[in-house]
Amino acid sequence: MLTNKLIECVPNFSEGRDLNKIESIINVFRAKEGVKLLDYSSDKDHNRTVVTLVGEIEPIKSCIIEFMEKAIELIDLRTHQGQHPRMGAVDVVPFIPIRNVTMEEAVELSKEIAQTAAEKFNLPIFLYEKSASVPERENLAVVRKGEFEGMAEKLKKPEWKPDFGPEAPHQSAGVTAIGARMPLVAFNVNLDTANLEIASAIGKKVRFIGGGLRFCKAMGVKLEDRNITQVSMNMTDYTKTALYRSLEMIRMEAKRYGVNVVGSEIVGLVPMQALIDCAEYYMGIENFSINQVLESKLME
Repeated sequence: MLTNKLIECVPNFSEGRDLNKIESIINVFRAKEGVKLLDYSSDKDHNRTVVTLVGEIEPIKSCIIEFMEKAIELIDLRTHQGQHPRMGAVDVVPFIPIRNVTMEEAVELSKEIAQTAAEKFNLPIFLYEKSASVPERENLAVVRKGEFEGMAEKLKKPEWKPDFGPEAPHQSAGVTAIGARMPLVAFNVNLDTANLEIASAIGKKVRFIGGGLRFCKAMGVKLEDRNITQVSMNMTDYTKTALYRSLEMIRMEAKRYGVNVVGSEIVGLVPMQALIDCAEYYMGIENFSINQVLESKLME
């Protein structure tokens, strides 16, 4: 039974193909008092699994340490390949305040877990987003730049000394980023072209760092099994950059290449309001409120 004080955690680990390894890692989250596994999603092209769980602070803390131990045991980045950037077996562990938990408490939890994991596993750990020790480490993409293969050289630079742990990557598990942040929506848009250069060019136009949408991170990815590409995005604040804005911008940019949007997907869980915003836009509904959603009223 969960209490009224809840925090969400969305750990990403670098395995999306070996079902036995994935299930062994996910089993850590099952049947834990004070923790509920809400969802997990694996992608073979990205070679990555995203987990969503919610729980009380103390049970979440012990559960994440156990999870990291299992993932480090089973994943060897020296033989890992995938479309998604990664620097660690446990690549990123974000904490999101959900109910009666402040962002300050989430930041404190991230620091406690980072220190414990660094000492227990001899693992370099960066703090990012709201937990970042310096502004340059807030952006996960900047922290992860160079990926696993480039971390040995990166960690030699004084400005990239890890917040916790050794100043050299773990031999097989690399480096991990841990932090507290706003709810994030992993939103991907599929294109009817196998040309990765086109998807990458569109991603560069859409993402904030390329002059695009403020709370959007984007990159091109090829889906080998379907022979198409996608613009893979992290929407870091859906309340300020709505999902439909990124979709429509991708649709607009794709026309330049004679390419069409053929679908989209959400990885993991999504706040209800993010989808309501899209329904309101596409249906042209005026003065709509979440209070008009039947399920929302039932959950009160």
